[in-house]
Formats: sequence, structure tokens, C-alpha cells
Amino acid sequence: MKAIVYERNGDPSVLDLVDRPVPEPGAGEVLVRMAVSGVNPTDWKSRRNSPPNGWQIPGQDGAGVVEAVGEGVDRELIGERVWIWEAAYQRPWGTAAEYTLVPVRQAVRLGDASFEVGAALGIPFLTAHRCLTAGEYMPDALRAGALADHTVLVQGGAGAVGNAAIQLARWADATVVATVSSAEKAQLAAAAGASYVINYREQNVVEEVRKIAPDGVHTIVEVAPARNASIDVQVLRHGGAVCMYADDGGSEVSIPIRAMMAPNARWQFVLVYTEPRAAKAQGVKDVAAAANQGAVRVGADAGLPLHHYSLADTAAAHQAVEDSTVGKVLITTSDA
Repeated sequence: MKAIVYERNGDPSVLDLVDRPVPEPGAGEVLVRMAVSGVNPTDWKSRRNSPPNGWQIPGQDGAGVVEAVGEGVDRELIGERVWIWEAAYQRPWGTAAEYTLVPVRQAVRLGDASFEVGAALGIPFLTAHRCLTAGEYMPDALRAGALADHTVLVQGGAGAVGNAAIQLARWADATVVATVSSAEKAQLAAAAGASYVINYREQNVVEEVRKIAPDGVHTIVEVAPARNASIDVQVLRHGGAVCMYADDGGSEVSIPIRAMMAPNARWQFVLVYTEPRAAKAQGVKDVAAAANQGAVRVGADAGLPLHHYSLADTAAAHQAVEDSTVGKVLITTSDA
């Protein structure tokens, strides 16, 4: 099989296209013939900063067809279309290959959704799910109606996680306010389903949010906590939560203690890999339900432009994500 492998840290040039034997699934594992691999910032950050244990196939997310199963796995899964999450976390078998191995719980039935949708789920949607359910007064699970009468602020509504948060929150019937930095990104956030879009370069975010939610927002999905902390403090309602999933390039965030004590506010850090197991399992269940119900879309008309690369061009795909390309970068791995 063809696979992308790196054996040392570095820039995209460390990624090599190699031939490897198709692996055999072990107990509790499934062998998936990959169709599409999704690329996330976590992939290039791991490639640059986390030394591989010998060799590593990159790619946490993807979609394909189950081709074989290991001991203890229902053989009825063979032939099922699935989406994959966390394939390469503490394991060498990522999704940037013609085949990959994952524990069976990390291969989820895709139903009628496209492989492109399946490859776009994983990290972005599970991160967004955690952000939308970690607050004191937020539900533990998402479904239609779960966020009715809730207002959600998505800081950075044109990013992959921002797009996922908008789509999931709207599926759950929240009022969604998204911030963006340009008119083009405003169109993307609106296409994703945002109820209101604020261009923070041209408008006063605090004033605009307070017009929409005079009592403040229930939760904030935060991409730039260091930059936005002063805004978040002013628009959060009593019992609200700021859920931070990115680090502003290593910055530190300052929070006014007393101003956040009175409303019993929560500042929640979010990392999918290490979130509580039960919360992650619920996220997988809910994201799968949203996809199966047609509530998850990809493409420019869903606010998530797609950028396709071949397996041989994986280095270019990584560079595109590292360069903050707007939209979803996908690698076509085979004709599964």
C-alpha cells in the first residue's frame, strides 16, 4: 500500500510517500481502506514538535470502508462506510495512507453522508461539541432543541472549529453569533448557519452582542483567548462559560478575577485528546447523529470551502493548513 510516513520532526519535506505491506488488524481493530484523509493543525504541529516512535503516518481524521476486522469485532462491519477519529494519537497508523488500522470504537458508521463529510468530522466537530457542552448550564448532549433559548458566541466563525460549532449549535436550535475579520469570512459564517455575524475589524463586538443578547451569551467558543478575553468578560452571562481550544501562538490569558466571580463564570480549556472519556464518547455519538441527519455539510455553500490534494501531495496539504488556508484541506487516499 502507499502511505505517507515521517521518521523525524521538521517541515513538510520530512513527509515521504512509501510502500508498506497492508497491515493485519489485531484484536479489537478494524482495517479501513481510506478514501479521504482530513488535515488539521494538530497534524503539522505533531509533525514539527512530537518525535515519532520510529515512524509515523500522519492524520487523525478520515473516512473510508472497513475491509477486514480483528478478533472480537463483528464481521458485519466489513464493507461498512465509516468515519475515523484520533487515528494517530499515540499510535503510528494515521489516515494519510491507502489503509489504516484503528480500534473499532474509532471507526463510526457514516451512513449516507459523503466521505468528504466524514473526513471533516473528527477533531473539528468533537472540539466544537466539547465547547458547546462543557458549560455549567449547557447540556451534556446535543440534539435538535437541546440549545433552544441559548445564545452561543463563536469567536472566529470562518475557521474549521468555528464552522463546526456553528453547524452543531444551529442543529441544536441555538441562536449563534459569529465574529469574523472580513466580508468574505462573514459570508462563510452566514453560509454555515450563523444567526448574526459581526466583523470585529469594523464593529464593536461588545455593543453588537449586547444588542442581540442583553443578558449575555451562555457560552463562547474561543479561538483567541488572549486577544479576546476583555471582550468575553463583557458579554458572558451569569453562569456562562468561555471554552478555549486554541492558544494564540503560546500567549497567556489574563482574566479579571472579581468580575468573573460574581457571575460564577467558567473558563474551560478544551483538548479533544485528553477530554473526559464519557464526554468524548457522547461527542462521537452526537456528531454521528448530526451527520446522519444531514445537519453537517461541507463545501463553500456550507461555509467550509474544500481544498483537495492527492496522497503524493500531502506535503503541500500540510503546508496549506500551516499557512492557515480558510476551509477544509482533504487528501484523496484511494478510490474506496
